Amino acid sequence: MTDPTTTIDVDLDIQEILLAASQHDIPKLRRLIRLTAGVANPANVKDPETGFSPLHAAISACEPDDDEDEAVNGASEQAEKEKKSAAESAAETVKFLLQEGAIWNDLDLNGETPGCVARRLGLTEAYEMVVDAGVRAELLLNRLDGYEEIEEEVEEDEQEEGVADTESAAPAQDEEAPQLVEADADVTQARYLDSNLTFQNDRLIDADRNGRREAAPTPGLRVLNVGHGMGIVDQFLQDRQPAEHHIIEAHADVVAEMKRRGWHQKPGVRIHEGRWQDVLPALVAEGEMFDAVYYDTFAESYGDFREFFTEQVIGLLEQEGRWSFFNGMGADRQISYDVYQKVVEMDLFEAGFDVEWEEIEVPKLEGEWSGVRRAYWMVDNYRLPLCKYMD
Repeated sequence: MTDPTTTIDVDLDIQEILLAASQHDIPKLRRLIRLTAGVANPANVKDPETGFSPLHAAISACEPDDDEDEAVNGASEQAEKEKKSAAESAAETVKFLLQEGAIWNDLDLNGETPGCVARRLGLTEAYEMVVDAGVRAELLLNRLDGYEEIEEEVEEDEQEEGVADTESAAPAQDEEAPQLVEADADVTQARYLDSNLTFQNDRLIDADRNGRREAAPTPGLRVLNVGHGMGIVDQFLQDRQPAEHHIIEAHADVVAEMKRRGWHQKPGVRIHEGRWQDVLPALVAEGEMFDAVYYDTFAESYGDFREFFTEQVIGLLEQEGRWSFFNGMGADRQISYDVYQKVVEMDLFEAGFDVEWEEIEVPKLEGEWSGVRRAYWMVDNYRLPLCKYMD
């Protein structure tokens, strides 16, 4: 039977850590985090009533009181100084907590990450620190995924050769890097390709009620679109009369809809049924090259996308060509969107591409996703990427 006094002591320890974080008392926080034996993972404790972590507490402490908002004249100047000082001390506390292993994208009971709170309060320095922590975590996670794949391949080879001892090749099971977006096992590429789709006027919905969506070539160019979806991009391309217009689409329902609408009869159009992972090597083998390439698939991971631009684009894009992609990674939360912009920029640079971003304001979409389980878009501006080979 659990000793109630032990539970009370743990609760007090948690509240003491959260209080020190809210007071931006770094020396006390350091002592509590490193010396509190009764609390597991003290840098990530949570308040049971609010869901606040120490990061949440440190940032939320800068939220002004109602009476502070009413400050006028001389009092407002003093309030501004205090606000600036609080923001600076909050940033220092955030920096310390992140160094101690605080989770950058932990959610409170309002569904906000520490970065969400910092952005809402206008704490730019603290927000950028959380974004950078997210970038580091995602880069590490993406690299670890790659190492796990290599280890799995080695393990399979050893099994084929009759090697009995493969335990050393197995990846660790008890260490998890924080993920950018909460994983949803129901939304996978295999499940998506096997599901039934519904075309509803200007949107496309899969069987799980997840919202889908949907660079301009001049006449005579050769273009490739990976993922037809609702056909918005392909119609845009077709209107500009390309000499060759290749479309890769993996979902049988979408292919059937394309044929019903006569896409296979449009000028220069060549439809490739299947996954791009299977189709593109064949196009490369045929010597097909393109002036413009666009990538917009559904239910694929960032690892799939990274494989596309690191392994495939170089074999398909003309030297002076341009390519782009639907930039919806992390679009259900602004901080996730900002994190992945930086991650993509770094990976594109490593793959030999320059990228320019054009910001496009997104209209308010209240009510547009009524009845849809996962709203597709929750950020202010869409960032349109345009990629080319480095000079």
